[in-house]
Amino acid sequence: MESFHQFRLWVLAFCFLTFQSCNGFYLPGSYPHKYDVGDDLWVKVNSLTSIDTEMPFSYYSLPFCQPEGGVKDSAENLGELLMGDRIENSPYRFKMFTNESEVFLCRVDKLSADQFKILKKRIDEMYQVNLILDNLPSIRFTKKDDYFLRWTGYPVGIKVQDVYYMFNHLKFNVLVHKYEETNVARVMGTGDAAEMIPPIGKEKSEKPGWMVVGFEVIPCSIMHNADSVKNSKMYSKYPSPIKCDPSLVAMPIKEGQPLTFTYEVTFEESDIKWPSRWDAYLKMEGAKVHWFSILNSLMVITFLAGIVLVIFLRTVRRDLTRYEELDKEAQAQMNEELSGWKLVVGDVFRAPSNPSLLCIMVGNGVQILGMAVVTILFAALGFMSPASRGTLITGMLFIYMILGVAAGYAAVRLWRTVGCGDQKGWASVAWKSACFFPGIAFLILTTLNFLLWGSHSTGAIPFSLFVILILLWFCISVPLTLVGGYFGAKAPHLEYPVRTNQIPREIPQQRYPSWLLVLGAGTLPFGTLFIELFFIMSSIWMGRVYYVFGFLFIVMILLVVVCAEVSLVLTYMHLCVEDWRWWWKSFFASGSVAIYIFLYSVNYLVFDLKSLSGPVSATLYLGYSLFMVLAIMLATGTVGFLSSFWFVYYLFSSVKFD
Repeated sequence: MESFHQFRLWVLAFCFLTFQSCNGFYLPGSYPHKYDVGDDLWVKVNSLTSIDTEMPFSYYSLPFCQPEGGVKDSAENLGELLMGDRIENSPYRFKMFTNESEVFLCRVDKLSADQFKILKKRIDEMYQVNLILDNLPSIRFTKKDDYFLRWTGYPVGIKVQDVYYMFNHLKFNVLVHKYEETNVARVMGTGDAAEMIPPIGKEKSEKPGWMVVGFEVIPCSIMHNADSVKNSKMYSKYPSPIKCDPSLVAMPIKEGQPLTFTYEVTFEESDIKWPSRWDAYLKMEGAKVHWFSILNSLMVITFLAGIVLVIFLRTVRRDLTRYEELDKEAQAQMNEELSGWKLVVGDVFRAPSNPSLLCIMVGNGVQILGMAVVTILFAALGFMSPASRGTLITGMLFIYMILGVAAGYAAVRLWRTVGCGDQKGWASVAWKSACFFPGIAFLILTTLNFLLWGSHSTGAIPFSLFVILILLWFCISVPLTLVGGYFGAKAPHLEYPVRTNQIPREIPQQRYPSWLLVLGAGTLPFGTLFIELFFIMSSIWMGRVYYVFGFLFIVMILLVVVCAEVSLVLTYMHLCVEDWRWWWKSFFASGSVAIYIFLYSVNYLVFDLKSLSGPVSATLYLGYSLFMVLAIMLATGTVGFLSSFWFVYYLFSSVKFD
């Protein structure tokens, strides 16, 4: 572990030195921001979210107070837009290390029938308000059975005995830590910071300065006297004392009734240091179970994979050794007794059905697998931290487009190998590789986007963003894939070690359907990731923060190994029963894990997302799940096929045939 941290520090140091000539470098969203006492702190708002509908909505779609200068969007990246985040300014304003109480925010005149209806609907659907201060989401603590639960955001309101109550008073507690000077020169930041870390040689300020390390919120429902604040201005003192008790609700909402919003804020000096301020969000309940389950799964699967690998290598090596020790006459007599795989020597490299489709799927699988490896590795090293919203999705898209070169190269070179060196049609294969998976993804996302547009959700991708994605696809990804295909066409193809007969060999009747065994083979790869899959699904659909990318990287490597082993074993079994149609079966032997992942997704929908309401929400969930399992099938199927291809090539090139 110590060596890993040293390696990470060396990587960060290298990046800093590389970019220092360009006014410095710092990881986006991870720079400390110094505030002096009395400096303004502005709270931002994100989309309203709910685990009941999985459809985000704009904060200002409800009758909340609006800032004096009007609503303005904050800088958003591509990943934030795709995830449905809509970060906007808010009227909540603090002054560093200045406690305030009974601050009047605004008075919303008479709720209209539509506003009252939508408020009740959002309360019924358990929507949460998400606030952000200095890039930290608001966090709420509740006590249950002598231990504290942590939640991000706070509910819009609550329903008690058919009466709807709204939380119209917020009690904020801001944790701050004394600013610590560093020797970093200048910093490239994003969005929030106006002043960054001071440059080298600058004398330390006489004032200490503070950093925000925690942002807690307690929502309360207070019965305000709306008439007493008719002429009050924003940020003025509320005329009467306010006692915030989160266990009591007193502000029922009614049609035609005005709403009054207030807040209070206290600052508290904390021992939490700035690099550790995200610990409260990452250490959600169940972390111990998470680590123990992952470690236990890794040990069990590693043990099983080791057994399979040892048995498999010993069996194949024994067969090869026995064949080499026999003379030609003995080989002819022992062929049928020893193994059936040698009998299919003239058909084992016969081109499969739909060879172009197989090449295209393998090319897409190489691209998706490469994207997953690079993205998870960068996330494990800390380059895509939760502090930088949207960077994970943005990074995935960027890496996917760049790896179009690998997709075109793999697809076209496999096409030439299947065609025994014929270059004819390579451009068509490369073009189809560039359009196959993105085209299916575009179809699924467009269909789901129409549902989100119809619901007026912020999760809907704007039309302008659709245009940008299409331009990125056809202006970057497609040309790079064609370039990769060109290099694949120029690269030497693999020469088969044996000749293929003109007439295909008849395959003996099998005792059981071979495809049944292929579909069942996905259970072992599924066993390597189903525990990790639970936490990934929880982070996506339950609003939890996923952060153990190091374990995810290990699980992914283990998944690749198990997929390769499972496909090798099944290919060997098919060859032994003289079934030479191994191409597609080797792909789906490991790719069938996607079937079990989709079934698990349905199970998660039925038993873990019981409160998911409405057919639109269920359709969105199943649509995104289908998109995910398609990508997994291409990636795992490619691993199985390439490992089986290597094995068959090695097996038949290791034995001398007449």
